[in-house]
Amino acid sequence: MASSYLQRRSQIETYFDRTAADAWARLTSDAPVGRIRATVRAGRERMRDTLLEWLPADLSGCRVLDAGCGTGALAVAAAARGAEVIAIDLSPTLVALANERLPQVEGRGRVDFRVGDMLDPGLGVFDYVVGMDSLIHYKLDDMLGVLNGIAERTREAILFTFAPRTPALAMMHAVGQLFPRGNRSPAIEPVAEQRLRARLAAHASLSGWTLARSSRVSAGFYISQAQELRRR
Repeated sequence: MASSYLQRRSQIETYFDRTAADAWARLTSDAPVGRIRATVRAGRERMRDTLLEWLPADLSGCRVLDAGCGTGALAVAAAARGAEVIAIDLSPTLVALANERLPQVEGRGRVDFRVGDMLDPGLGVFDYVVGMDSLIHYKLDDMLGVLNGIAERTREAILFTFAPRTPALAMMHAVGQLFPRGNRSPAIEPVAEQRLRARLAAHASLSGWTLARSSRVSAGFYISQAQELRRR
């Protein structure tokens, strides 16, 4: 994997495991939050619901990778549909919190929370991979590299999100620069939707995949777009 990916991965791990651990724990709970974070929470919930809608209602017998699982809400929902879910995140703090919050999963599904890299080949082969807001911090070339690595181990579909290049998102980035550096998250890397789609379509290693559903969620300070890749 490119050195730029490894460098960015290290920055993301540090941010979510140390700088933002408490804030992330609060954001992903039902605890009161400020106006800005409330819009982010609402947007993330809508995005999670969108990705879950794109997965089969019955996942019995399926292996699902939750790539960048955070505190585990999507993983638990997939397991409730019968999936065997490997939920992985770079942050030991968030994975520990996910395990603490893990409810009793009804039915045949189960969740295995792990600390590590979503590209680890030791994770095995999956029917579905979901990466909700886990690629938005990487530049386009690195994002394509990640998708290529994941595609090699995916049988059916990859559902991921990206940060669409919009005037609203550009404004939010400008506002974010006003905060002290220690309070900033690793920069989101916006990409124009048409450029992303063109690069995906032209990527030789993804020639066996087709661009399917796409849906944008915009809620206050949360803007993200879901994209589905399916095997032909």
